[in-house]
Amino acid sequence: MGNTRHRIEHDKPSFSYCSKLLYVTTSKYEGDWQSILHSHPFSELFYVVDGCGTFIAEGSEFPVVKNDMVIINPHVQHTEKSLHTTPLDYIVLGIDGLSFSFEDIASAQDGLSMQTASGAVYKYNMQNSNIYAYLNIMLEEISSKKDNYDTVCQNLLEILLVCMLRNDHLSIVQEDRNLLTRECTQIKNFLDANYAEDISLDTLAALTHMNKYYLAHAFTKYTGLSPINYLLQKRIQEAKSLLESTSCSIAQISNMLGFSSQSYFSQVFKKSTGKTPIQHRNESKELRK
Repeated sequence: MGNTRHRIEHDKPSFSYCSKLLYVTTSKYEGDWQSILHSHPFSELFYVVDGCGTFIAEGSEFPVVKNDMVIINPHVQHTEKSLHTTPLDYIVLGIDGLSFSFEDIASAQDGLSMQTASGAVYKYNMQNSNIYAYLNIMLEEISSKKDNYDTVCQNLLEILLVCMLRNDHLSIVQEDRNLLTRECTQIKNFLDANYAEDISLDTLAALTHMNKYYLAHAFTKYTGLSPINYLLQKRIQEAKSLLESTSCSIAQISNMLGFSSQSYFSQVFKKSTGKTPIQHRNESKELRK
């Protein structure tokens, strides 16, 4: 009789995150689905079971195919579009309490990383993994609703996360609700009211009596944007309004909003909107005709 025993070596701390599985959704495109940009205050995992299409995240678009996993961090505007000839069939998990870090892997060979104004998305193909098998077990548990099915699904989520983190380019960031502090609200209100002023991290640190590096980290958790990026987005919002409703020159608008130069304003505006200020103004005029 053959007998092989495999001993488990506990050389690392047990994997544990205070994440919560919110829902599991299955969808198949049948031509009646309206693709609308939306966002959530939690993370989503979007797994393509079959078919082809594209995934859209805040103005950028990339293809998705069978076995692709798309990770969407909180507050990222996103949606999907299916090809009619090969309709998308997919599973989506909503997960509260964590987000994913993959900021430095834009050139990774096994994935596609994209930073957006509100956060990030990451796509990679999981053909050679057991992810789909675990998702199917999760769906069976939810469908049958046997005793403690929710515990089984939550444990399966942890297994999924372990498998995903075998990709060396991914890591998990624990969400800390305590970062939603009075100081972050104070900073946001200050930026909303003084966006045209010359504001730096040192300015905000002096305002709140916080270490500027901790301040930047806390505010990013609070809003999904760093203080400086939040300030730039606020200025871009106001720039759109001025371009649409006034005849002020680009140079005047740039100066009114606190940009150091017209060229820097145009550069930031195009990076944020995909258009130059002139293009935005002209398109706005055309729409009003």
